[in-house]
Amino acid sequence: MTSSFALCINNDGYPVSLDVGKVYRVIPDDQAAAHGYLRVIDESGEDYAYASDRFFPLDLPDAVEQALLAVLSDLAA
Repeated sequence: MTSSFALCINNDGYPVSLDVGKVYRVIPDDQAAAHGYLRVIDESGEDYAYASDRFFPLDLPDAVEQALLAVLSDLAA
């Protein structure tokens, strides 16, 4: 299973779009992944593909992942 969240570890060239140390929601995208990219919801609120080496995938317990997804869903409502 692919991680639903990743930690930004490099925002070179994208200081407005990505914050180092921030956890971002990952959007599954097999085509982007095949080219070494990870699709995330960035600071614009939209999903964009960035080089995957900018992120560290997080392996969160199911309860934590579900809680984060619920919070994000509430914020979007």
